[in-house]
Amino acid sequence: MADLVRVFVIFRIESIHSLLFSGSKPYKIYNMRIFCVEDDKNIRDLIIYAVSNSGMDCFGFPDVASLFEALHRESPDLILMDIVLPETDGITALCILKNNPDTASIPVIFVTAKTGEYDRVFGLNAGADDYIVKPFSVLELVSRIKAVLRRTMPKENERLAVGDITLDQTSHRVFVGGEEVFLTNKEYRLLSFLMENEGTLISRDTLLNRVWGFDFQVETRTVDVHIRYLRRKLGERGNLIETVRGAGYRMVAATE
Repeated sequence: MADLVRVFVIFRIESIHSLLFSGSKPYKIYNMRIFCVEDDKNIRDLIIYAVSNSGMDCFGFPDVASLFEALHRESPDLILMDIVLPETDGITALCILKNNPDTASIPVIFVTAKTGEYDRVFGLNAGADDYIVKPFSVLELVSRIKAVLRRTMPKENERLAVGDITLDQTSHRVFVGGEEVFLTNKEYRLLSFLMENEGTLISRDTLLNRVWGFDFQVETRTVDVHIRYLRRKLGERGNLIETVRGAGYRMVAATE
């Protein structure tokens, strides 16, 4: 299996320059720092080569311990991580990252040979921002890294406010009436997207695409469950998230 992965990735690497850099103005995200956690050195080196040649800085680590050591020195813009790793697996590492305020906002993409639907759903529900299965297209890998970065980079307006709910996009903190409210990653993204589109009706499918961002079927009631949890944490201000029956949700500044 590993040999097949290497052959497929090498084939894609050989054509990445013509695909990524065709035309006079290739699209790049400069100055983004990407950490890659992969115990297979050949695959790790290939990913580093591809990502680095797309205009980003990429640094590789063979295990979770070396990743955490690097995180003490600097914070990346995104982490690529295998799930099956020596000593500490990727799921455990993700949970540690998301439970640490210093690393909770770093987006994580799993790049793994675990192909089952349960594995995908479990990884995404644990807090991963995307899930890429080996063998993969390097071109698609780079495109999906850029897509996640576009979704997660702070907007020009760093603070959002609807009623007395305030969301700080730089620190990823939420306040209701001046009191901090602690949200999960998905709850934070739901609230952020709703607040950015205050007064606009947003369908469940749109929320799934913009907040979860995965490319396979997941029931839309996943959104309903997260909205329910979000409203509960917002307390009385949870009613600022309106349900439009049969259509979706809308954030409003005040309710009648």
